[in-house]
Amino acid sequence: MTDAPLDAVLSHVDAQLDASVERLFELLRIASISTDPAYAGQCREAAEWLTDELKGLGFDASVRQTTGHPMVVGHARAATGPNVLFYGHYDVQPVDPIELWANDPFTPKLGEENGRKMILARGASDDKGQLMTFVEACRAYVAVRGNLPVGVTVLFEGEEEAGSPSLKPFLESTAEELKADVALVCDTDMWDEKIPSIVTMLRGMVAEEIEITAASRDLHSGMYGNAARNPIQVLANIVASLRNPDGSVAVPGFYDDVEELAPHVKEQWQRLPFDDGTYLGDVGLAIPAGEQSRSVLEQIAARPSCEINGIIGGYVGEGFKTVIPAKASAKISFRLVANQDPAKIREAFRAHVKSLVPADCSVTFKPHGGAPAVAVPADGPFLTKALGALTDEWGEEAAIAGSGGSIPIVGDFKRLLGMDSLLIGFAQTDDRIHSPNEKYNLESYHRGIRSWVRILDALAR
Repeated sequence: MTDAPLDAVLSHVDAQLDASVERLFELLRIASISTDPAYAGQCREAAEWLTDELKGLGFDASVRQTTGHPMVVGHARAATGPNVLFYGHYDVQPVDPIELWANDPFTPKLGEENGRKMILARGASDDKGQLMTFVEACRAYVAVRGNLPVGVTVLFEGEEEAGSPSLKPFLESTAEELKADVALVCDTDMWDEKIPSIVTMLRGMVAEEIEITAASRDLHSGMYGNAARNPIQVLANIVASLRNPDGSVAVPGFYDDVEELAPHVKEQWQRLPFDDGTYLGDVGLAIPAGEQSRSVLEQIAARPSCEINGIIGGYVGEGFKTVIPAKASAKISFRLVANQDPAKIREAFRAHVKSLVPADCSVTFKPHGGAPAVAVPADGPFLTKALGALTDEWGEEAAIAGSGGSIPIVGDFKRLLGMDSLLIGFAQTDDRIHSPNEKYNLESYHRGIRSWVRILDALAR
């Protein structure tokens, strides 16, 4: 059995697709909503279901209790060759507003949309369908060859949709047990319907709230206008100072540690189907606002940014009140790229603000978290093998992608376990995750399973 060719494993996946879909349906029927304590029992039920599935595939698997919902850990380690850690989450978002669902969210079914077959249910895409692509790939190997081509540890979390409060302590307490050569995370999108991708860049974050205080109390604008400093004006000047005319961030030293995109990645991005006008046009805009020398794709995926997320000051109720407020505040965030130090950026921002505050005014700062960006070397051996496997399966060159958002687990794997991560997902951007009528393309599920079969084979070689 161990000498069976790769094609035999892929053929088994094809022949067993209906059974694979039914197993996914079993998991989708469990209402594992992590944010609502009323569903704690269902979260545990999902963890136990997954544990039983892993045990049936020969994993040494167990449900691990945490201060919140349980984790699932399973091991099928290899004495030689690489060992991988696969991560996914079994919890799902709430279903409200329930009246907008066309069908019961926890009664999965196959439907059709624009000529494509879809799996319809809460969690179909985020993340039960995604994690089951990997489980089913392991099942195919065990059925055909009797074992897995590489050592595998599986970690399924039950609190991702609730902010993962138990994850970091769990990783700290099990770091030695969970360490592997590389982490595989299946909770991301393809580039589009036909082009697979691996996310290698996740931006970090610095968030700050600033408050400007001028007078000791609110003032009548007729009596104090002109003479008294207006904190909203001071704040407006500060906000306006954060960008240069060319769209770049004006905080001194902001770009000191920013590296250019690898040439082969930039060249690939130029070939990929991404239209700046369409991207902005979808939200009613037309003119890119960031660095003028950069494409929109670079701006959102590979360059750092500064955004004003909220401004508060003065009278904002109905009608009009001619007041000069004593205070005004703003919430400002920075998205960071690899090598930027959140602490350094925070201090640079604060120094910039302080330099613009008049002597008779004061400023206070309130931090709202910060995390560094995460990047995987664009020419790493695991990445290269996985890209080749995806290209073989989909018949299109697999793309290296960047994500403008953040996925905290990837940073935790790097800091706590010393591992790089490959973020390989098969979702589509229109899967309506977190919204009513969530769906997952049946082809994504099927070829996702086949993709993992090829990736595990490639990593073994």
